[in-house]
Amino acid sequence: MNLRFTTAGESHGPGLVAVVEGLPAGLELDREALDRDMARRQLGHGRGGRMKIESDAVEIRSGLRHGRTLGSPVAVLVANRDYPNWDVRMNPWPVEGSDGVEESHLPRPGHADLAGLHKYGFTDVRNVLERASARETAARVAAGSLAKGFLAALGVSVHSHVTRIASVTAPERDDLGPEDFAEVDESPVRCLDEGASGAMVAEIDRLRKENESLGGKFEVRAFGLSPGLGSYVSWDRKLDGRLAQAICSIHSVKGVSLGEAWEVAGRPGSEAHDEIFHSEDRGWYRETNRAGGLEGGMTNGEPLVVQAAIKPISTMTQPLRSVDTETKEPAQAMRERTDSTVVPAAGVVAEAMVALVLADAYREKFGGDHIDDVLAAVAAYEERIGWRR
Repeated sequence: MNLRFTTAGESHGPGLVAVVEGLPAGLELDREALDRDMARRQLGHGRGGRMKIESDAVEIRSGLRHGRTLGSPVAVLVANRDYPNWDVRMNPWPVEGSDGVEESHLPRPGHADLAGLHKYGFTDVRNVLERASARETAARVAAGSLAKGFLAALGVSVHSHVTRIASVTAPERDDLGPEDFAEVDESPVRCLDEGASGAMVAEIDRLRKENESLGGKFEVRAFGLSPGLGSYVSWDRKLDGRLAQAICSIHSVKGVSLGEAWEVAGRPGSEAHDEIFHSEDRGWYRETNRAGGLEGGMTNGEPLVVQAAIKPISTMTQPLRSVDTETKEPAQAMRERTDSTVVPAAGVVAEAMVALVLADAYREKFGGDHIDDVLAAVAAYEERIGWRR
């Protein structure tokens, strides 16, 4: 039994849909946690006007009864509150009495616009940008929140924080535990360091006045993972590869590192790996976690550490140069309502993607039609290998 999900919907269409298949029956889900995750995706200094319009909430349409999963696919709907303003332009059906919809022919550099026009044979950029929009991540966060509910039942938690925005970098910390993330969302940029948080806000304000967008870095950490999730036997079962693909699928992400990837690339082997120890009271353990909790395509029992770099978003208040796809004449790229930076929100989306990959890995390894079956299988496995949390 594996866990899989898909999303559907356009940025200004009626709404977004996510379908999650593979959750065991009997899992109790927390409605407030689901709504809280949806609200967290909208956090962050530098967000644009869309966040003032949308107040994302999830409607469960199937797979849940009285707060517990049925073992069947869970379908969730996230309505787009801005849709009434786009009813003519984005209606699924022709609208009687309208004069047609004006097309946009001004693709944005750095976006899916131009390649999407070529690939699918469109002439209107909106046919591409509506689905390519990062608004789609609202559905991912809804799906990921369900996965986090499953992981929580197994004693696993997933967290994120911002480590860099533009030129401002937070001090590195290798001693983080779940408790350190309790108030991360209180920071206007979801940064754990108060001084760096203030500097990041100032950087956003400065570059926003110059009509610039900003990129940065974020980190996701997962705690409480059983060793042996994933596999070394086939390339497509390696968990590090699955995680990298999941994170790189997030809009504007251009790079992923697992553990201290870039740092250990410049060190000798004796300073790159995590030595193995065992004691009666602690069982198996490491004194370092340079691998970020992954060895040979599998979890090794240490906290999972995934970092990602996200480029400045490609929709800008001062558009870059482009070409009109109809006239082939030079022009400025199209303008859309936009954010200055989405790095804080991207960390929340990455939590969802990491949770979905980890939930799939647990379902793959332990199976079970009911949550009690899963818990029993995990407990038996950890006892067999002598693992202590």
